[in-house]
Amino acid sequence: MPAFRDFNFKLLVIEKLMYDDETLTPAFRIADCLKAKGIDDPQTYAYDNDLAFTVLDEARAHFEALEISPELLATVETLDLDGGLQVYQECSPVWDGEDDLYDVGSLDDLDLLPNLRLISGVDNCGMGAAFDPDVLASRGIATD
Repeated sequence: MPAFRDFNFKLLVIEKLMYDDETLTPAFRIADCLKAKGIDDPQTYAYDNDLAFTVLDEARAHFEALEISPELLATVETLDLDGGLQVYQECSPVWDGEDDLYDVGSLDDLDLLPNLRLISGVDNCGMGAAFDPDVLASRGIATD
């Protein structure tokens, strides 16, 4: 299975496949994971344990270990940059989108997405600093 080098880039791909396309299943829900540990409210848990602006260990472990087949990766034609993605809420139930927690640091993982043609939101949010327009254009990837 292909290995991602940038966790935050992998989260963008997971958002597309798991929460948008629903082809990467089952969908991970932090509430279900914490409920199995006797924790009823992910938001309260995050606040009470000073985890409001971090990726919960349970979510990080799940998503880091998650394997995505090359066949499924080949179906990704678009990615969206947006602070309100479902995957971010599953990782950080009270994250407010006002810091760099989910900024992508590297484009090394573009090679894993042979059919990627569009990345939306690059110009509209602060999360797109690593998305060099020249690198993307040289790969035939548009931005909006």
